[in-house]
Amino acid sequence: MQKAQYGILRLAKYKGPEISNIEAHNERKKGKYASNPDIDNSRKNLNYHLVEPVGKYRAELNRLIEEYGCRTRKDSVRVIEALITATPEFFKGKKKSEVRAYFQTALEFIEKYQDSKTILSAVVHMDEKTPHMHLSFVPITQDGRLCAKEILGNKKKLTWWQDEFWKHMVEKYPDLERGEAASMTGREHIPPRLFKEAAHLTRQAKQITDLLENTNFFNAGKNTDKAVELLQKFFPAMENFQTQVRKYDKTISSLKSDNVSLKRQTQDLSRQVKEATSSSIRKKMNDARLRADYENLQNLMNCIPPEILELAKRGQLTHSDRER
Repeated sequence: MQKAQYGILRLAKYKGPEISNIEAHNERKKGKYASNPDIDNSRKNLNYHLVEPVGKYRAELNRLIEEYGCRTRKDSVRVIEALITATPEFFKGKKKSEVRAYFQTALEFIEKYQDSKTILSAVVHMDEKTPHMHLSFVPITQDGRLCAKEILGNKKKLTWWQDEFWKHMVEKYPDLERGEAASMTGREHIPPRLFKEAAHLTRQAKQITDLLENTNFFNAGKNTDKAVELLQKFFPAMENFQTQVRKYDKTISSLKSDNVSLKRQTQDLSRQVKEATSSSIRKKMNDARLRADYENLQNLMNCIPPEILELAKRGQLTHSDRER
């Protein structure tokens, strides 16, 4: 089973003295980074900005606060930093232009909810093991107040940020999985890799049952040998798949009840595709397909004779077994 790929968004608040430190780190103003041995100074030239800083972070944030007429306190949060990246598996094999496109898509997500004028810098670091972007902005609300609490809010609002980030990114990168806890709906997102694994295992199981169905007096030994060989590869993958699927039992068991309404909904899909609900309809269709694949696998497994299954589990096939 392929490794999961997660889009990652981390949000942090900064008040005073830390602002100079994050600027020095983000803009690579230090000669050495003893605290971060992953930084390779010979690759610093590969870093780039999607938003260039106009000046020093502190001077620019003070200018913005004055421009918007924000009231401040000594302990006011003045900068929010979004660290945006993905798991290493996502970046594997991607061209520089594809990596840049990922971070550009993430920048567009932030700009949906934060005035682009409040962004101090968006810099992509390519000089560490995994590409990532540091995006720093001044937490000014739509009505012109300096209020990080309103923007980041409580645990529910932070979950909202994670949900919206995933929804935005998965439109362009459908293999990305939701990296945090399920949102408040109580229904877990089923990872795309499980759909692919179900389809792959279904093809394998079908190949095995076809072999056994086409077995006769003349080819019994050859077909049985081949079926056992295929089953020995199939079993570990199937067990791994079943373990993964159990995590989503609650979601999968609820899918059957969706099927009747799905038939009605798909009749109107061409009209609804332009509406926001279309993505949830597509999700239900995908989920229902996974349930069908899973049930088909169970049915296919039931068609395989027990003695053949036992041979595959033992991992050997004796001459007397073939003769039988």
